[in-house]
Amino acid sequence: MSRYPAYRPRRLRRTEALRRLVRETRVVAEQLVQPLFVVPGRGVERPIDSMPGIAQQSVDRIADEGRRLADVGVPAVLLFGVPERKDARGSGATDPDGIVPRALRALREAAPSLVLMTDVCLCEYTDHGHCGIVRDGDVDNDPTLDLLAAEALAHARAGADLVAPSDMMDGRVGAIRRALDGAGFAHLPIMAYAAKFASAFYGPFRDAAESTPQFGDRRSYQMDPPNAEEALREVKLDIDEGADIVMVKPALPYLDIVRRVKDEFGYPVAAYHVSGEYAMVKAAAARGWLDERRVVDESLTAIRRAGADVIITYFAKDVARDLGRR
Repeated sequence: MSRYPAYRPRRLRRTEALRRLVRETRVVAEQLVQPLFVVPGRGVERPIDSMPGIAQQSVDRIADEGRRLADVGVPAVLLFGVPERKDARGSGATDPDGIVPRALRALREAAPSLVLMTDVCLCEYTDHGHCGIVRDGDVDNDPTLDLLAAEALAHARAGADLVAPSDMMDGRVGAIRRALDGAGFAHLPIMAYAAKFASAFYGPFRDAAESTPQFGDRRSYQMDPPNAEEALREVKLDIDEGADIVMVKPALPYLDIVRRVKDEFGYPVAAYHVSGEYAMVKAAAARGWLDERRVVDESLTAIRRAGADVIITYFAKDVARDLGRR
């Protein structure tokens, strides 16, 4: 009689076909969202040094990129706008003909099948780089809510399919929900950056969105990284205020939060695989230290396995293209 147990796990690992047959967690293109950075001008394609393969693009180039993304199977984009001018109140954010509304209209025409998501925040639009109105050196929460609601409405009227507030002001989901409902957009979903941590992994994004704070930091409104119970409270607040999807950001350093949010609430969960996570993989792969494709596959699979239903990642186009070839 064999001294081994009847069940031998290696039997189902022997070939790639067998491994695929019993694979528990899969990443599919339908779950991916590609962030895009739209800037003023025409014919602009400005590579971001800290994010190889990603560029700031003018509205016409964004439309072309939208077609390419749709062609390879990416279902959705998340738009970030850099305005022509910045001021203390972030006035460009609420302009109905601002940079994001123009991009929305161009993308709708160029790639009708794309789900058009928009980041709702003021940091790209303010001259101080913070996510709201600054008074006495800090962001003043309640007056900021009206501006965020107006920004969300401008995006809705320009054709957004979903708005995504990322500012981390208290009460902003409720303010946006009321504004949308009151203007005839009760059907428009909100994807709340519900548990957004004050992370060191955002550095390259601030190059792309030109949103580096001109003084201080964002730790008075973004979450303290050690706090998990607080993250659950934040998520519950956003759900109670009307969020349809709740997000954890960043993704990989906070997989425990993704899992807990999914288990606790059962809501659709998004995870943002952020710029620093992207840049580290690109830098290591460029030096031959890592196999980029395998590391990306493993990373996104981990995010899915933790419970994320939606993955926002700068690798979305590459992954969707690879998935289409398999």
